Amino acid sequence: MTTHRAPKPVAGPTQTVERAVTIGLILAVLAGLGWIAGMIYTIAEWPL
Repeated sequence: MTTHRAPKPVAGPTQTVERAVTIGLILAVLAGLGWIAGMIYTIAEWPL
């Protein structure tokens, strides 16, 4: 018996969501590193 299956999409909805989450996490890490660098710079330049 022949089964009729729809062709698999190249990039499914879950892959799109995973990509968006990954990009969001990378941006969050970069923002955190920038914040930490800014705090270190601020403390290093603090007049004592």
